[in-house]
Amino acid sequence: MSLSDSLSAGPQPIVRVTAAEAVFSAIRDAIETGELPVGSKLSPETVLATQYAVSRSVIREALRSCAALGLTETHTGKGTFVIATHTARDRVLGTFSARSLMEARPHIEIPAAQFAATRATTEQLNQLRGIIDAMEVEDDPEMWVTLDAGFHALIATASGNGVFERVVNDIREAMVNQSETINLITGRQHPSHTEHREILAAIEAGDGPAAGHAMAAHLAAVDEALTQILGAETA
Repeated sequence: MSLSDSLSAGPQPIVRVTAAEAVFSAIRDAIETGELPVGSKLSPETVLATQYAVSRSVIREALRSCAALGLTETHTGKGTFVIATHTARDRVLGTFSARSLMEARPHIEIPAAQFAATRATTEQLNQLRGIIDAMEVEDDPEMWVTLDAGFHALIATASGNGVFERVVNDIREAMVNQSETINLITGRQHPSHTEHREILAAIEAGDGPAAGHAMAAHLAAVDEALTQILGAETA
């Protein structure tokens, strides 16, 4: 397709990336193409910051993304080393694999949201609102993913079903790791805010089917993001 063909086809979406995402992509490409082979040591943060004309905090975020994919590993006092040239087919997120987690979550969290719509207490609704409010102003990635896991865990509690509550608490660590990986690499944080608001609105309205639908849409978006990171056969 020529440029003129593309323009005549109508407006094309503009993909905006952050500085950290751009640096991450560059480092990831260097690793996957073999420019940085397994065992090689990455330059210090200060050198990388100068090389990419960004701050050290941007470099740290990019390196966290590489580590989240299992491409690099940082040893205190020694530096960051390449440990793999490609992301594993199925990343382990805490105790569980990404595939196992995404296969299970819809069967637990969709009905939990449906039950929460008719069983959540006023206090629990207030707590859910408070979590979302905190997430929308939180700029610490680690704190954000902790709040995210707390939001999902509280919905399971609000379902009034002890099995759902127990299972979600059991997979909570993996959910935190999953959320961190997705947010670092695909920028899902802001879309998640909207999705969480839709889930809560349905629960507040006492609309079980709508709450289930909103949760299903949210989890589908998470699954799509994992597929983007790990490949179509993984998530």
